[in-house]
This record gives sequence, C-alpha cells and structure tokens, in this order.
Amino acid sequence: MEKACNSHYHNQSLLLLPLFPSLLVAGLAYPTQDEQSQIISRFQQYLQINTTQPSPDYQSSTQFLLSQANSLSLESQVIEFVKGKPVILLKWPGSDLSLPSILLNSHTDVVPFEPSKWTHPPLGAYIDEGGNIFGRGSQDMKSVGMQYLEAIRRLKLSGFQPKRSLYLSFVPDEEIGGYDGAKKLAYSDVFKDMNVEIVLDEGLPSTDENYRLFYAEMAPWWLVIKSNGAPGHGAKLYDNSAMENLLKSIESIRRFRASQFDLLKAGLKSKGDVISVNMVFLKAGTPSPTGFVMNLQPSEAEAGFDIRAPPTADIESLEKRIEEEWAPASRNMTFEQKVTPHDDLGRPLITATDDSNPWWTLIEEAINKANGKIGKPEILSGATDARYFRQLGLTAIGFSPMTNTPFLLHDHNEFLNKAEYFKGINVYESIIEAYTSYIPPGRDGVSRDEL
Repeated sequence: MEKACNSHYHNQSLLLLPLFPSLLVAGLAYPTQDEQSQIISRFQQYLQINTTQPSPDYQSSTQFLLSQANSLSLESQVIEFVKGKPVILLKWPGSDLSLPSILLNSHTDVVPFEPSKWTHPPLGAYIDEGGNIFGRGSQDMKSVGMQYLEAIRRLKLSGFQPKRSLYLSFVPDEEIGGYDGAKKLAYSDVFKDMNVEIVLDEGLPSTDENYRLFYAEMAPWWLVIKSNGAPGHGAKLYDNSAMENLLKSIESIRRFRASQFDLLKAGLKSKGDVISVNMVFLKAGTPSPTGFVMNLQPSEAEAGFDIRAPPTADIESLEKRIEEEWAPASRNMTFEQKVTPHDDLGRPLITATDDSNPWWTLIEEAINKANGKIGKPEILSGATDARYFRQLGLTAIGFSPMTNTPFLLHDHNEFLNKAEYFKGINVYESIIEAYTSYIPPGRDGVSRDEL
C-alpha cells in the first residue's frame, strides 16, 4: 500500500564549515561555532531515535527525515509497501528531466546492542573529548543518510542547480534482509518511474587514509545440512548414525574453510576474493526436563552455515562440492540453500570499475577533488541493499566516507569522529555535484572536463 505525503518547501540559511577547501572556491563564509554545532546536533538527533531491530520506531525517524526534507525544500513522499515499514523518498528535481536520475540510498534501521558492554549509552550520541560520536548507527549507516542531506544543504546554499534529478531513499529493515524495504522499492512501479541509472549505497570504514569503494558483494548462501540415521543407545558403536554423518560433513567444511582462510592470511587473496564459510547453528539431541537425554543417539541432526561467495566464484564447482562432499545422499543427507549469484538477466552481480563505466570514473574524480584518496576497488564481504538494484542490472557502488576509523559495525562502542563526519559531507558534495551534472559524450556538446 502507498501513502504519499505532501511536499513542503522553504529556504533555510546556513553558513558552512572552514574545514573544506572547496568552500573557498564557492566563496562561502566560515561558520560560527554555533552553526557547526547545528550540523552535529542534527546527526545526534537522528542517532537518538530508536530504530533498533526488532521493534524500530519508524514513525519518529520518518517525522525527523521529513522535517529535514522540509528545511531543504526537497520533494518528499512516504510509501508503505508493507504496512508500518515506511520507505521515504526525497527528490531534488533536475533541470533536464530527460536525463536518467541518481539515487542515494540508506537504511533507517540499526542492529540491537548490549548497553552494559558500551562505554556510553548506545542511543545517547555522546561526544567524548576526542570528538568521537558514540551511537548505534554512527557507522552503519545513519551517518551516511545525514551526510547526503548536509551535502545537499551546502550545494543549495551555493546556488548549485542539478541537471539530473537526485533521489534520496531512506529504507526500512536492511538489517533483517531488506525484503520489505529496498527490495520492494526496487521492483515497484514507483522505482520504474524514477528512471534511475546509478545507485550509491553503503560501504565500510577504512582504518587507513584511503576511502574504500565497493563494486560487488559476496553472495549469501545460507546452507542447512540435515542428516538422518538409525537411533541407538548412547553406549552403542555403529556406522552411519545421524551425528557421525553430520560430523563428517562439518569436518569437510572445516577443511575447506581453513584452505580459504590460509589464502587470506598469506595475503594471496583479499576478503572479497575468498569463499567464507561459518557454522552458525548445530541442532541435535532429544530434549529432557534437565537438558538432553544422554543415553540416546538421535535419528536426526542438522547444521547451518553462512557461506559468502564472491560473484567471481565458480558457482558450479561449489554446488558440486556441496552435493558430493558436504551433504552426499549416500550418507542419508539432504540440504537446502538460498543463493542469488546473478542478476535478472543472468549476469554476475558486478559493477564495472573501468572506463566503460563513467559513474566509477566520476566518483573517483569527485573524491580526489575533495582531497580524498582511494584504495583498490573491493568486493564487500557482507550484504547490503545494493544487491537489489544490481539484481535489476543497474550500476550500484558501495561507499561510506570513513577513513582512519576502526571497523565497529554491529560492534560495541560504535562511533564516528566529528572530523571524519565533516570530511564525508564534503566528499558527498563533490560526488553529488559531479553525478547530477554529468551529460554523456555527444549530448549537447558538453564533455565531462567542462563540468
């Protein structure tokens, strides 16, 4: 079901930060301390809204984001493909509506936390003396959503007018799969009407000075192996029990995992180039009032594995390994798996990183223009909403502007430093300007170098 909110407009004046060289070019005045505090305060307000799974307060986050859209005179729409799970769409119309649009995506939900394990309250958005802003979502990924908005605020103040329309989507439930959020959006008539050509979504922090750009993701294979065998007395030794068969499979999987891990530890492959396998559950035994029946060997046992395969992996070989080594029918074993290694046209879920993809070249140039450095293109080891857009065959790039930052996604004491947050705003300003100004060669006689 769709619910639309009326668009609201008014202008909001804001002076910008002296931390960014691009401001000098634009001729914008340096901000006061109070104005710098307003930028951080808006980020803190977003962090303080409890959108923790499994009961996110989407009503409050929606109201907050619509208020931000209102302050920026952006068109706004709220759509509920699933009741109670709002997708917020904001639009900055371009001057040439015949050009395909740009989409900046972020998710509003965050993962749960253990308050006792945090130095500061997870929803407090506390800032320590070093300028670190603590809060669930500070890295994943409320920071990115707010940086989109702050970059637009800056561009509007400079008088910039985009040629291409720019959309911002704030989607629910990414942390539990995104099925009722980004996936519903991607396959909707609403999205078709948006005419999107390029999607930016989240990436990962960098522990050094180089920003990380992601052109693909590890495809999630959620494998459940089930073993069957004759039950027996706990003291009896016999072949092909359910537990024995399952343990053989677990050992085979463990050896494969070790071989992949050895390649990673030796530096022969990166995280995005190996197949990761981790056992996530083991279920067997007959329950009793005090635990389990200890003198009975069970007739069934099963184990679950989270497998992540890069889009460059030999899928047929992996499937053959599962059928013949990990869960062979000859040992009374069955398996279930969920995998989406290709897009809807049967192509690997990969975004090109060479000159054939102008959007990759543009983002590299924009980051460099904002005085940022870029590392080697990467395959992201986790799964994000970008996969749903790649599934449609669209260009999608994962990027979260965080350098010199420890990896604390889903961890205790998640934080982002103020300086990194400000730098990220500047980077997105540069990216948005480049992306929304881009006109393909041969159209209107304008080259990229002139933009």
